Amino acid sequence: MKKKINKPEEEQMAFDYKKEYKELYKPKAKPSIINVEKANFIAVRGVGDPNAENSEYKQSISLLYPIAYAIKMSKKGDYKIDDYFDFVVPPLEGFWWQEGIKGVDYANKDSFNFISLIRMPDFVTKEVFEWAIEETTRKKKEDFSKVEFFTYDEGLCVQCMHIGPYNDEPITVEAMHEYMIEQGYELDITDERFHHEVYISDVRKISPEKLKTVLRHPIKKK
Repeated sequence: MKKKINKPEEEQMAFDYKKEYKELYKPKAKPSIINVEKANFIAVRGVGDPNAENSEYKQSISLLYPIAYAIKMSKKGDYKIDDYFDFVVPPLEGFWWQEGIKGVDYANKDSFNFISLIRMPDFVTKEVFEWAIEETTRKKKEDFSKVEFFTYDEGLCVQCMHIGPYNDEPITVEAMHEYMIEQGYELDITDERFHHEVYISDVRKISPEKLKTVLRHPIKKK
């Protein structure tokens, strides 16, 4: 069910998706089943090891945030967006897959394909997105053509809050899959449904053992 969003007045707090959609951004550190509704994102696609120097993944992040903040800060400019409300820019997310592999082979990071994403409020239409691209390109004199407007209907998933280093994710994934099977579901990773990560912690500020990452896998009834 969609949240009823009251447009914040100037003196009120900006709408924070992490607080209002706790089931998506703050699940417990034990597996659960969730149905994720369709949402709009800004996104950048790429390939390769995300940890490599000057990786496409790191470049994707540097492209997404300026667009997100252009939309958020539009309230201070001449461009008026219908139904706009102030919001906290949501966490970075990522879809990950490898050709020919159903799941994730963490030992072979060079073969990763990814889509980096940041969720946008429903008032962000394709028209608003195109304005943000043009405005940010003009101001920063950089190429933002790799950023795309991305609508995704994730549907039924198993998820869990993973606490710890990214390399330890397989332990949490195994627990998710065991729970999924116990509940009468099976994995449904396809060309259109992906291994999904939501990065709650700032990796630059938190030690690896305290990192919080929501892990989400698509499922279907057996």
